[in-house]
Amino acid sequence: MRNTISGQVFAEMIFCASAALDENRQQLNELNVFPVPDGDTGTNMSLTMSAAAAALHGRTPSAVGDAADTAASALLRGARGNSGVILSLLFRGLAKSLRGKAECSAADWAKAMCDGVDAAYKAVMKPAEGTVLTVSRCASEAAVERSKAGVTDIEELLADALAVARETLAKTVDMNPVLKKAGVVDAGGQGYVVILNAMLLCLQGKFVAKAPVTETKTSAEFSAINDEEITFTYCTEFIVARDKGNDRDPLRLRAYLESIGDCVVVVDDEEIIKVHVHTNDPGKALSEGVKYGQFETVKVENMRIQHANAGWVDTEGADEPKPLERVEPEEEYGFVAVAAGEGLRTLFQDLGCSQVVSGGQTMNPSTDDILNAIQATPAKVVYVLPNNKNIILAAEQAVPLADRKVHVLQTRTIPQGVAALLSFDADAGVEENLTVMMKAADNVSTGSVTFAARDSDFDNHSIKEGEILALENGKLMFTDTDIHHAAVKLAKSMINSRRISGREVAFITLMYGEGMTEEGMPSPPRRATTWTSPWSTGDSRCITTSFPSNKGPVRPKNRRGEPMRAPCGAAGPPCLRKGGGFRACPARSGWRAYSTPASRNENARASQSIRACTP
Repeated sequence: MRNTISGQVFAEMIFCASAALDENRQQLNELNVFPVPDGDTGTNMSLTMSAAAAALHGRTPSAVGDAADTAASALLRGARGNSGVILSLLFRGLAKSLRGKAECSAADWAKAMCDGVDAAYKAVMKPAEGTVLTVSRCASEAAVERSKAGVTDIEELLADALAVARETLAKTVDMNPVLKKAGVVDAGGQGYVVILNAMLLCLQGKFVAKAPVTETKTSAEFSAINDEEITFTYCTEFIVARDKGNDRDPLRLRAYLESIGDCVVVVDDEEIIKVHVHTNDPGKALSEGVKYGQFETVKVENMRIQHANAGWVDTEGADEPKPLERVEPEEEYGFVAVAAGEGLRTLFQDLGCSQVVSGGQTMNPSTDDILNAIQATPAKVVYVLPNNKNIILAAEQAVPLADRKVHVLQTRTIPQGVAALLSFDADAGVEENLTVMMKAADNVSTGSVTFAARDSDFDNHSIKEGEILALENGKLMFTDTDIHHAAVKLAKSMINSRRISGREVAFITLMYGEGMTEEGMPSPPRRATTWTSPWSTGDSRCITTSFPSNKGPVRPKNRRGEPMRAPCGAAGPPCLRKGGGFRACPARSGWRAYSTPASRNENARASQSIRACTP
């Protein structure tokens, strides 16, 4: 029998939940059939929970409220994919309910579970039933009912909540048409059951998880430097819970910290202030921070000692990417995109993105990954292009954590992200650009040819593992056994669909991933207006450009209707960036000229822009 949960016990429950999700990761992935059988729910939930376990490892607060806050903060920043974000929201609401408590009772825990569900439902724009939301809601309602009935044993209360969660999970197969066709329960709901079960076993002493071993370093980016390069000795981090009625501006805190140190990061999310600073006098930083509220967590580390213990060698890890560091916003606008592969990374960088976060269908970046990219973008206003519907929610969670204005565009595919970037106009306002960019993105049709990760029944199609899937704008059109036939057939289908809807086909761009070569690409469909050679997502192979034969290259115009000219005076159409600003041009070695459509130019319909280079 257990009547209370301490901070240490809560941490052990998180450790067990993380270990259980890791053990069941593949099973959860195999349950993931919506919107297509891509299998990433288990991975996303496991990586998200492991962030909380890593945060609690080695510095577990004794109070349950402090432990829950630490876990919730790490979950929010480590959230990956929709399932990971929803999981982080469940624990964020739970943490708010437990804030300030040294221990929690059965009644406290039941209320915290309910508050977590409320937070998740409020954050999701269109909550769908038959998902983890449904399972968690029914479980929390059961916990509250048992608490009101006089149950004071947390183990008993959690066991009853788990039983209801399992019953609800079994019903999800009939709540969602996609799940019903596939004959499986919801993957996220199953993940939630795994978490509750692991927590119960932990309380019963039947599941003892070792503290997580993680390669994640809490301050690695600051210790892997030469000792003589360390200007300030102490890496100081703290979280302040803001006092009610305290109207002190966090910008004043940041200004003060910058006067006594460097590497300053101050993140304000209304209820807490997260601070990071390198300084020679941590006491001064703490004295200033406490003026804003009560400390929740404090961490001070001597970076010179860290450096000595790390055994750092300047050649080790030389090829690994350097951690992103916050920069001051100097420019007016900046862009962050999510893409997988060096080819697409280069493409987005060439189109003006300051930061490109690695991610894709089954490799979703965390909220913290996106936040770090935003903070590393030297702009007052940052546009984020998720380019995948599974990443949108995680990107939106980064908005209140950033110290600058952030707008997340609802781009769901790579071509949509490219189209949005090309339509950006530096002379237009923020809201106007948001409208124009999303209009351009929505005008793009995206086809995908991929492989099924498992057997399933989806959209009246019986799908076999390894079968080729052809999707148009996320909708499964048909299955095939030959990748070349599928690509050509899908392209023809997309052209016909646009013509039926009254939309013209300006060009077709073929992008291919690792394992494919340009020589192995299918021939273009005969009726295609234009065809571009592939851009490889797996390497830096370049695209060549073709224009409509009836128009030829079109010199775009700016917003004022003036013809644009290449700044170097080279022959051929100009190279355009950001609605009027020029970038690479024919005079640059290895580059050919290309033109881009001006969003308000009548002739833009007959031309497009693609990066091109010589072999």
